[in-house]
Amino acid sequence: MKSGETMSLAQQKCEACQADAPKVSDDELAELMREIPDWAPIVVEGVMQLERTYTFKNFRLALAFTNRVGELAEAEGHHPEITTEWGKVRVRWWTHAINGLHKNDFICAAKTDALSRD
Repeated sequence: MKSGETMSLAQQKCEACQADAPKVSDDELAELMREIPDWAPIVVEGVMQLERTYTFKNFRLALAFTNRVGELAEAEGHHPEITTEWGKVRVRWWTHAINGLHKNDFICAAKTDALSRD
């Protein structure tokens, strides 16, 4: 990588996150969302999360994608909520330790998008 270039979210690695880690600010949220435009920031029971639903031709392909997301989660040490149905998979990323969004969630969302293109 050349000097002055920044790594895309999908190229970064999650960092260990403690309960006192800062949540992303509104400005950071706007900036990070530009890299993952197909995701939506949502609030579930007062907790900001990232959500995206992927569609597939059948359950077998949806389940295979679910398993790839599970492998990503284990590799990153960061785990989403995954709902698998016939022809679709909903993924939600957030950081449980801080009850909100951390940069790790955006990194994992970008990596999830990359998996969907494999």
